Amino acid sequence: FDYFRKPDVHLHFSRDRKSKSFQFSPNIMSSKTDSKNKGTFQPDSDVHITIDDQMKINKFANFNAKVEDLKEELKVRQNELKNLEEAGDEIELMDEDTIPFLIGEVFVSHDLPRTQELLAEAKEKKKQEIENIQKLSKDIQDKMGDLKAHLYGRFGSNIYLENDE
Repeated sequence: FDYFRKPDVHLHFSRDRKSKSFQFSPNIMSSKTDSKNKGTFQPDSDVHITIDDQMKINKFANFNAKVEDLKEELKVRQNELKNLEEAGDEIELMDEDTIPFLIGEVFVSHDLPRTQELLAEAKEKKKQEIENIQKLSKDIQDKMGDLKAHLYGRFGSNIYLENDE
C-alpha cells in the first residue's frame, strides 16, 4: 500500500495492474477531519476507484486550493478598497494646495480635484478587481459542486469533500 497525497485529500490505495485501476480503502477525507473520524475506517469494505475518479478527486482538490487562494486575494483587495475610501475622506479635510498621490513607487503631487479624480479611478479599478475575483470564485465553486455531486454519487459516505470552516 502507498499513500498518495493531494491538498486536503488523503487516499489509501493499491493498484490493479491488469485493469489499470485503483482499489482504495475508505475514508477519503480532508486532513482536518482525519483525526475526528479515525474510528470509521472499515478495511473489509474496499471501494474500486478508476483513474478517471482519481483525476476528478485531484481536480476537486486543485479547485478547492484555488478557491482558498481567491478568498485570500479577495480580502486583500477589499482592504485596499477600504484604504482608498478612507484616503478619499481624509483628503477632503485637508486644506493644502497639493496632495501627494502614490503612482507605482513614486509620490506625485496634484491639486485636490485631480487627486479626488485619481482616487475615484483607483476605487473603480479595485471594485472591478473584486468583482472579477468573486465571479471567478463562483465559477470554480459551481464546477466543484458538479464534481462533488458526482463523487458523492460514486463513493457515498466513503469520501469527504466538505470544508471545515
